[in-house]
Amino acid sequence: MSDTSEDRDRERAALARLATERADPRYAAIDRLGTLELARTMNEADATVPEAVAAVLPELAEAIDAVAARLARGGRLRYVGAGTAGRVAVMDAAECPPTFSTPPDLVSAIIAGGKAAEGGAVEGTEDDAAAGTAAVAAEDIGPSDVVVGVAASGRTPFVLAAVREARRRGALTVGLSCNRGTALSAEAEHAIEVQVGPEVVAGSTRLKSGTAQKFVLNMISTITMVKLGKVYRNYMVDMRVLNAKLADRAARMIVEITGADRRAAQDALEAAGNRVKTAVVMIELGVDAPEADRRLEAAGGRLGSALAGGPARRRSA
Repeated sequence: MSDTSEDRDRERAALARLATERADPRYAAIDRLGTLELARTMNEADATVPEAVAAVLPELAEAIDAVAARLARGGRLRYVGAGTAGRVAVMDAAECPPTFSTPPDLVSAIIAGGKAAEGGAVEGTEDDAAAGTAAVAAEDIGPSDVVVGVAASGRTPFVLAAVREARRRGALTVGLSCNRGTALSAEAEHAIEVQVGPEVVAGSTRLKSGTAQKFVLNMISTITMVKLGKVYRNYMVDMRVLNAKLADRAARMIVEITGADRRAAQDALEAAGNRVKTAVVMIELGVDAPEADRRLEAAGGRLGSALAGGPARRRSA
């Protein structure tokens, strides 16, 4: 037997040992369950995901602090994944600009197979290690940046190569997997292993593993933005007002933060060019939009700091 064949045999054996690949005997008869019973079974399995995430919160918090520090210094955040993991990453990254008014280049996702893989399977691309290396090079990843590799198995060649290249370039690296002692954890500076166990449908890591990945990426992006001043109290004050629903949400935020009436909030929002933070400063400090913007800029965009820079105007009842 050639070395190549032996290597492949070892790789297949290692894959079969992964918890996310095993068949759980508890689910051996799901093809004979009624719809409601099957829904309950899946729901009960999904309910174990938060506990699995809770077990890695210390490691996750340490990684998030490191991510936020890099972005505060002007770095960028890149998720890297293949298949479900890549599409979960694309979804989380896509929500950052409208939610937090981040520049499109601040948070984005690299998925094996490129744009074509975002909406469907592109077979074989996850095994292309050279493509993972090239993708990181194409993004010109450097020491200021962060690369988060996402792979349920923790062994996807595209992701491993991307994380390896990012670390070689001096970037902060995080590995998010759903197994114990993975190759991805060994490659990354920060390892996050959410051990969700076997899936209801054996090997279908779009289930519990995908849910766990979304939980963790939600925390990475959201907590980082909170630490960067993109949230005031628990309000998304940096969101973009892109439609009628968001315009209503923005006005309600201004009312709740300032105590102003609805008309005053809408007038301020319009004068502020639909920027919630500017409108809040205008109302609270009794200044016009240019002065509100100046105070926000001096405060590094942090609304709380800008408001602390002057006395609040008496609010109307």
